Amino acid sequence: MQVTVLAGGIGAARFLAGLQRVVPPESITAICNVGDDLEWSGLTVCPDIDSVLYTLGGIEGPEGWGIRDDTRNALESLHLLGGESWFGVGDKDLATHLFRSERLREGSTLAEVTASLAQARGVNVRVLPVTNDPHPTIVETAEGDLAFQEYFVHRRAAVPITGVKFPAALTARPAPGVIEAIRDCEVLCFAPSNPLVSIAPLLALPEVTEAVRRSRARRVAVSPIVGGAAIKGPAAAMMAALGHEVSAFGVARLYEGLIDLFVLDSVDTALVTAVCSLGIDAIATDTMMTGEDGRERVARNVLQAVGVRA
Repeated sequence: MQVTVLAGGIGAARFLAGLQRVVPPESITAICNVGDDLEWSGLTVCPDIDSVLYTLGGIEGPEGWGIRDDTRNALESLHLLGGESWFGVGDKDLATHLFRSERLREGSTLAEVTASLAQARGVNVRVLPVTNDPHPTIVETAEGDLAFQEYFVHRRAAVPITGVKFPAALTARPAPGVIEAIRDCEVLCFAPSNPLVSIAPLLALPEVTEAVRRSRARRVAVSPIVGGAAIKGPAAAMMAALGHEVSAFGVARLYEGLIDLFVLDSVDTALVTAVCSLGIDAIATDTMMTGEDGRERVARNVLQAVGVRA
């Protein structure tokens, strides 16, 4: 059985970590968002891909990003020199960005570099960027357009937003293997990631959305909104600012026509009927990924919800 996961950052990484404890990791493909990618001090940084790789490799930091017990000597020295130090890159993390940037300059694709990083970290899940091409997420604000990390990290998501756009969506092409992974899997899962800036960049590529629509897989999404709040990150605030209902139902409505089943947390059981009114089957269960056992439990619950014995 092949399982494909549309993945953002921390929530997706934790879900994937649980999933690889339930099914063979070699049977899993993670298609990762690259909209958060940025150039930092001349280096290519891929935050969502790195969160997935570090978590699957068992070395993620306590907040779900970066590397556990990392130091910031280089960043502190850069700050003393007057360089930009708002993006928290640790010393071990820096090695990832140096390696990636060198390989990209030599002509390797992002997918090829990601595969090398996965192998070096002992990650057996196939981790693919959705595209090898630049495909930035741009946040429209009252102060003008901002790249996502500029908005989220540098401005601390404190600037009022008016929209989100993906200017390269019509020119970026899916990376090799992406469409096939969606087409040929038995289970296609939308990870519990921000629907507006983690999953939407993947679906912004027309070929990806078309593949999802045509997929014969059991298509299931896990809500990142629990009890009207985001487990992690700016999803709730962004949904509210852009006029979406901040609830599991609001997330399900964004995926209408693309999924067959929606998994809500048990605290949102009252929303099951509303989700079903969209023509989407729904089930409420425990979706809190606390610790390794919690991650495994959620992944197992999701697979069982689509009829897979796990």
